[in-house]
Amino acid sequence: MGDNLEPQITTLRDALAIAEKLGLDLVEISPQASPPVCKVMDYQKFLYEQKKKSKEIKAKSAKIIIKEIRLGPHTDDHDFEFKVNHAMKFLKEGCKVKVDVFFKGRMIVYKDQGELILLKFATALEDFGKVESMPKLEGKRMIMILVPKK
Repeated sequence: MGDNLEPQITTLRDALAIAEKLGLDLVEISPQASPPVCKVMDYQKFLYEQKKKSKEIKAKSAKIIIKEIRLGPHTDDHDFEFKVNHAMKFLKEGCKVKVDVFFKGRMIVYKDQGELILLKFATALEDFGKVESMPKLEGKRMIMILVPKK
């Protein structure tokens, strides 16, 4: 029946009278059961608590942010270090880092250089993050994903 009522089998009219006397609602829990199961409760309070629980669960779930860094197959050392520092900052914040080497036009013949740059990038950041997916070529891009170390 309710939180402070003991379970009993009553008619619908009696159950509604009990709920009205207590100033609560009669809520049908299991309509397929024989006889149907109902509970006397404050329905608005029940909905509020469910909403509160779902918000709490949503707040606890981690939001994954992916930051993207773009390199070329002929990236200079200074630019490389600059991008490594940015990736280091992103990994410290707890974000995933997607590093990609973009091959323009006929630069696609330098696939091996692109892979070397990505592996060099991963070794430069091995103290802050680990490689989630190794470099792989997708169209004109070679992509690698780094995740922060716990």
